[in-house]
Amino acid sequence: MDAILMADVIMQHNDNTQTQHDAEGSATTSGAPTSVVRALKSIQLDALREIANIGAGHAATALSQMTGSTIMIKVPAISVASIEELPAQFSPEEEPVAAVMMHMLGDLTGRTLLVFPKPTVMRLAELMLRRPVGSSVAFSELESSAIKETGNILSGAYMNALSDFLGMLLLPSPPTLVIDMSTAVLASAFGEFAPDPDSVLCVESEFLLRETDLTLRGYFLLLPDPASLQVMLRAIRLA
Repeated sequence: MDAILMADVIMQHNDNTQTQHDAEGSATTSGAPTSVVRALKSIQLDALREIANIGAGHAATALSQMTGSTIMIKVPAISVASIEELPAQFSPEEEPVAAVMMHMLGDLTGRTLLVFPKPTVMRLAELMLRRPVGSSVAFSELESSAIKETGNILSGAYMNALSDFLGMLLLPSPPTLVIDMSTAVLASAFGEFAPDPDSVLCVESEFLLRETDLTLRGYFLLLPDPASLQVMLRAIRLA
């Protein structure tokens, strides 16, 4: 993060310090256990958002080159949510989603999950396959392969940005595609892994297709294990 951006983030942090302190004090006196990720301060979320923005820029360039279309990606929001809260953000309950899961290996460990509502995933598949709009109506082998490659590009770009920023080695595993209802996808992805189901970092991503003025949404979920999260925060001197 450059000096100007860091200064802006620190100023925002200073403005909110008292409010955060009061909130943290209330949580402590209540006696309820506090999730490591739930306890992130705004300055830490701002730093993670900037890393996500850098990754989104790299991913947009790669996708534009592969599809022959101008695709821009922006990160409008980064939030902390529980697994139970997430499905409502993705799509209506009766509609399936496509999720690309990858393990995060190396100096940091955890999992990433890229979730696309069905309309988004079908349009992205058409772009990757260079097909006309509306030509993809089912998750065939070709569509599945295209979506796994999209997830590989996006998740890899986010992880590379994090790796470069922290100066750490991050190795993504080959992608796994899951197509199911959102609650089932999340249970499959995080059920056996998450030590704390209330500590999912959710990065909302908007895909802007310049030729059609169409905006699509996807969700990048980052779930580092608790020790890796503390390493991340120490590396950016915000722990």
